[in-house]
Amino acid sequence: MANPFFDHPIINSPYEYPSRHWELDETGQPTQQIIQSRRTPDFITPIPKPRQRGKRGQQQLAFDEGQELSTENQQYEVTAAITEVRRRVDAWRNIPGPNN
Repeated sequence: MANPFFDHPIINSPYEYPSRHWELDETGQPTQQIIQSRRTPDFITPIPKPRQRGKRGQQQLAFDEGQELSTENQQYEVTAAITEVRRRVDAWRNIPGPNN
């Protein structure tokens, strides 16, 4: 049985604005549908459910990629950084070239 998501995972040119993406469901699994827009910078990381060992709650890890920017009290907002980089790249793409 063919699976378009895995048979052809790359659907955008590396040289042009990404204009479409594979749709993922709420669990991060492909729906086999192509959406005609850029994917939002949401993180979908499949994490297996922990084995039930007791009633203790798990402490949330600070996401900071080893930079020590985030703590339990202050989390680093990665999505905002990605959105800002995308905005700047879009502005760069719109700068007229020497032949325009």
